[in-house]
Amino acid sequence: MELLRTDRISKSYESRLIIRDISIHLDEGELVSLLGVSGSGKTTLLNVLSGLTVPDSGSVFLCGKEITGQPGQVSYMLQKDLLLEHKRVIDNVALPLVIRGMKKKEARAEAERYFGQFDLAGTQMLYPSQMSGGMRQRAALLRTYLGSRKLILLDEPFSALDMITREQLHSWYLNIMGKIGFSTILITHDVDEAIMLSDRIYVLTGKPGEIHHELRIDIPRGERQDFNLQPEFAAFKRQIRDILQQPGI
Repeated sequence: MELLRTDRISKSYESRLIIRDISIHLDEGELVSLLGVSGSGKTTLLNVLSGLTVPDSGSVFLCGKEITGQPGQVSYMLQKDLLLEHKRVIDNVALPLVIRGMKKKEARAEAERYFGQFDLAGTQMLYPSQMSGGMRQRAALLRTYLGSRKLILLDEPFSALDMITREQLHSWYLNIMGKIGFSTILITHDVDEAIMLSDRIYVLTGKPGEIHHELRIDIPRGERQDFNLQPEFAAFKRQIRDILQQPGI
């Protein structure tokens, strides 16, 4: 079932066209990546999807309802975890619930229900500075999930992590998506990351950025252990690199 859809989104800044005629969709339970080089308009598009930016033209629909320019309809996590250093982890995670009007005690209790599933058990009363990079990202992801339990927008959330932690979080994220059942749109410029995580990949190219290609990764998530070592992975990678190396891209 279709969860999110955009219809011919275009956006300019200071008379410079950043993205043009972007039409994408996301089905329930999917992880879809927006893959492109820096400057191709990926973050601009995510800002439009989140409602933080109003497009010059085009529309955004969530569950069939137009939400163009309406912030707060979906959750959005930036590259940095943005945890509040003076607040304990439980209060960082529960913050979206408090903002929506839930009492602090109730918000804490609701957030705590998910600490085990997000591999954060025992961290509730820590401060962010006492956590590893991977733990901080899991806490930020849980906070993002509690903001909107249908759809999460992620802007390169794993790029600042070391390779081993990043690969561990990739496997963890696919597992938690399957267990809890939410959907994700992920921005990345990392071809390997896009292939490893995605059900589908939109390749965003050019200036202004446009959707040049849609690629389906038809390997079940449960079979992606060591997928990056398999011939199928290399074939997908060659296909994407061929697209990105085409003249005019």
